[in-house]
Amino acid sequence: MYGLVNKTLQEMIIDRYGNAKWEEIRKESEIEPLFFIAMECYPDEMTYKLVAGASSVLGVPADQLIRSFGEHWFQVAKVGYKEILDFAGDNFVDFLKNLDNMHTRVGLIFTGFRPPSFKCTEVTDSSLRLHYYSERAGLTPLVDGLLVSVGKHFSLEVDAVLDKSRAGGDDHDEFIVHFRKA
Repeated sequence: MYGLVNKTLQEMIIDRYGNAKWEEIRKESEIEPLFFIAMECYPDEMTYKLVAGASSVLGVPADQLIRSFGEHWFQVAKVGYKEILDFAGDNFVDFLKNLDNMHTRVGLIFTGFRPPSFKCTEVTDSSLRLHYYSERAGLTPLVDGLLVSVGKHFSLEVDAVLDKSRAGGDDHDEFIVHFRKA
């Protein structure tokens, strides 16, 4: 994963728990870099180690930490990548439908980018089914956090329920997503 992911995780932990906890997590995870270069690729295993170390040190389940990171990630993206996010759509449903197009644009900036893929089906005025495809395991809670944060961006309350999962033997994850005015 790109250093931007690890760097944002580091910033979230420092903001919420302080620099001393981050150092404890870094040591627990056996991660050498003191800082991450946003545009440099790092092994996925490094990110997984950081999450496991943070979970252990903070006493927070990894799924909960990853979900919180998903919410935080979108808030950071709104500042640093506003133009790209604006391209994705001016409402919740269009935004989700255009995630793959947005990732294509991001791929022009980040060489070797390996994004997930999303597809919306069964779309109504207040719900949809979101299909999430990723080569990376364990990031499904991140999507849940992102959905909540994207909903807030569009002044919506979002409830997402994982209906099918790779962990359950399916070839991808599927969320049933309900949304309403906040």
